Amino acid sequence: MRKRWSPAFRARAMADRGTARELLAILGGTFDPIHYGHLRLADDVRRALMLAEVRLIPAGNPPHRTPPQASAADRLAMTALGVVEFPGLVADAREVEQSGKSYTVRTLEALRKEAPGRPLALIVGADALAGLTTWHRWRDLFALAHLIVIPRPGVDATPTLPAVLAAEWKARWTPDPQSLRSSTAGAIYEQVVTPQPISASEIRAALARGRAGLLDVEGWLPPAVLAYIEAHKLYGYA
Repeated sequence: MRKRWSPAFRARAMADRGTARELLAILGGTFDPIHYGHLRLADDVRRALMLAEVRLIPAGNPPHRTPPQASAADRLAMTALGVVEFPGLVADAREVEQSGKSYTVRTLEALRKEAPGRPLALIVGADALAGLTTWHRWRDLFALAHLIVIPRPGVDATPTLPAVLAAEWKARWTPDPQSLRSSTAGAIYEQVVTPQPISASEIRAALARGRAGLLDVEGWLPPAVLAYIEAHKLYGYA
């Protein structure tokens, strides 16, 4: 049985430690497992925008894909281990601890309720942005948070957007990062980060090969996360 997270951990993960106008960015995902692609992306955004904190929120029960291989508790534990190497990154347990599907709009509503006047920003990749209209209550996202879009290197995302999203992009895009602080939600901003060609699916496939695969993925994810995978025999590792 996995241990329950202590009240102190939950308080640290969920507390609003900033001032009312301090921008909080969040990065969600299955993190199956968390790896340096996720962590360095979040850290690049934090540094570029001079943020005190970026929260990484593992999806407890993601609605738009096949179920993750690792349990929600294991993915949260690995996320908590992974962020240790990156000051300013914080693991947030809220989606793992809530019941039902892990809809981003519910998460943003909870964060907004905790700090009504605080600017929020959701970090999304350009590929995820193209599919935004399939998200639950996707139009409400703009009333709850800004979007920080991570472009694919050398690719202009706007021609690939559905017409309804292209209109939102045109109305909301800003080149000024300070716009993310001057209002609580509603803007779209692009942030270039260092490419990290690391794939969670490749990591899982390698780990299924056992010790040889474990050696293959060293350097792709934090040693503490690898040790956790080895200790708990995740992803077919034996």
